[in-house]
Amino acid sequence: MKNASERGWYDRGYLPHLELSGRAIGITFRLADSLPKEVIEKFKQTLSEMSESDAAIKLARKISAYEDAGMGNCYLRIPECASLVVNALRHFDGERYRLLEWCVMPNHVHVLFSLIAGNGFEQVVRSWKNFTARQINKLLGKEGGFWEEDFFDRVIRDQKHLEHARQYIRMNPVKAGLCSTPEQWRWGSAWNG
Repeated sequence: MKNASERGWYDRGYLPHLELSGRAIGITFRLADSLPKEVIEKFKQTLSEMSESDAAIKLARKISAYEDAGMGNCYLRIPECASLVVNALRHFDGERYRLLEWCVMPNHVHVLFSLIAGNGFEQVVRSWKNFTARQINKLLGKEGGFWEEDFFDRVIRDQKHLEHARQYIRMNPVKAGLCSTPEQWRWGSAWNG
């Protein structure tokens, strides 16, 4: 029987996921109000005339631009909220996973990491999201859903893909106009503070 980190492909009813221990994986999860389903449907309608592969690439770019525009309540702009997420990411680094790169944006989070054998990334991501949702809701005096239900993941194929993913995560706050260099962004792994 496979352990949790050797599940391979599985589906939780939202997006398909591939889980392999030791392989680098990129995860993006976002606040519940940051990307309404109606917006995604509108994007898809505008791309309906394209081939499936071209439409998928364009859709990913449109979603990225929409996230970076800072839509929704952007609770992660609040330093205490962003700090809770950063601390949660770092908490089990070296024990359950190895953080390679990460960035907390105002309405979403990017994490590049590899699992340590015996740990599953669904459980890791769920623990990040559950813990931070409870703590941030408490801090803000709110209740209810904080994060979008699912998350987007991408298994890193090779060294070139790894370097591209690292660069994308580091440059995300620069691309979004939040800072001039990755080292200036307090909520990312490139920060030199």
